[in-house]
Amino acid sequence: MSGNLFLCPTPIGNLEDITLRVLRILKEVDIIAAEDTRQTMKLLNHYDIKKTVVSYHEHNKVSSGLKLVDELKAGKNVALVTDAGTPGISDPGEDLVRLCINEKINVISLPGATAITTALVGSGLDTKKFVFMGFLPTKKSDREEAMKEISREKRTVIIYEAPHRIISTLNEIKSYIGDRKIAVARELTKVHEEYIRGTVEEVLYKLGDGVKGELVVVIEGAKDEILLEPKELLQKYLECGIDKKEAIKMTAKQLKIPKSEIYKLTLKEDR
Repeated sequence: MSGNLFLCPTPIGNLEDITLRVLRILKEVDIIAAEDTRQTMKLLNHYDIKKTVVSYHEHNKVSSGLKLVDELKAGKNVALVTDAGTPGISDPGEDLVRLCINEKINVISLPGATAITTALVGSGLDTKKFVFMGFLPTKKSDREEAMKEISREKRTVIIYEAPHRIISTLNEIKSYIGDRKIAVARELTKVHEEYIRGTVEEVLYKLGDGVKGELVVVIEGAKDEILLEPKELLQKYLECGIDKKEAIKMTAKQLKIPKSEIYKLTLKEDR
């Protein structure tokens, strides 16, 4: 009989933010699979948990995943943990979950810490409907597409961002979506936890030259009543360096009007 794969959330900063159930499971399983074994050992040592810890991360997920499946099929119970937070969110844990499901291995997901909902509920923005986009792509074309998606999204948007990129990312967001409300959550659950709230422009001013620490950005969704007029929206996209044909297409899609109407605006401007 196969063992169970337990998805065990770990603290995102404060070591007290771990459930009693997760601690019990970590003590009971045969193997703990960790994204960063050194980081996980700090947690295990803190709670005096002595178990076999193996590496499972993005660069070895295929070979390590197959080995873990063999252990599970042999009846071993395995706990999967990430660096911090819930495994399977923006990390290779999702691949192991799919692999186990395909192999008819039982997967048990435990509730616990995650930066996504922690940042969302502390942001002061709408929590009824939201979408998580993880880290934005770095490839220019993919990143532009992601920014277009955010500009049209009516639900609250949550993204992760690195401190060295936060200023440039917020400037990009401002260019694509305007001066919408946002909240930057920094060092959640840690000693220097902080929320920087306001419009994009206000947050950029507060951040100055930059900020240190782990960051989550929460972005207000688009509202029909604050959408720009066709001419203004078209101009905004053109100023971002988007070519005219694509800018016309984006403007028409966001405002739900025919591309021909937007094209007429460009003809008037060219006269």
